[in-house]
Amino acid sequence: MARLDIAPDLFLDDSELDEQFVQSSGPGGQNVNKVATAVQLRFDVKNSPSLTSYVKNRLRTVAGRRMTQDGVLVIDARQHRSQERNREDARQRLFALIREAAERPKVRRATRPTLASKKRRLESKTKRGQVKKARGKPQID
Repeated sequence: MARLDIAPDLFLDDSELDEQFVQSSGPGGQNVNKVATAVQLRFDVKNSPSLTSYVKNRLRTVAGRRMTQDGVLVIDARQHRSQERNREDARQRLFALIREAAERPKVRRATRPTLASKKRRLESKTKRGQVKKARGKPQID
């Protein structure tokens, strides 16, 4: 059981990850039809003892369509020609998702526009209106 460090206070156990190797399309030459280089990494978020409930809930939103209905996160890595590089790529992407989910989003505080910005806006609208008005047919006096 190897411990995988994600952040200073966040880690996963290696046994929680399920990796399957499948044949990949794309680069690889003659090798592409013989060797299973693509990696499908599965991580059961719902039943993971390593993550807090907050991180699990945030991970559901951050992961989007990569998360199944059963709470399993699936990452498909087939960018590289070698199995080892795809495996490392899949793990790095998983760790990045978990790090993003662990961050608390900044709370947005509503602000009001300043008086000066309101005046500038109204002046530009007036100026624009005058430009448009000048485009029309000249009035006969």
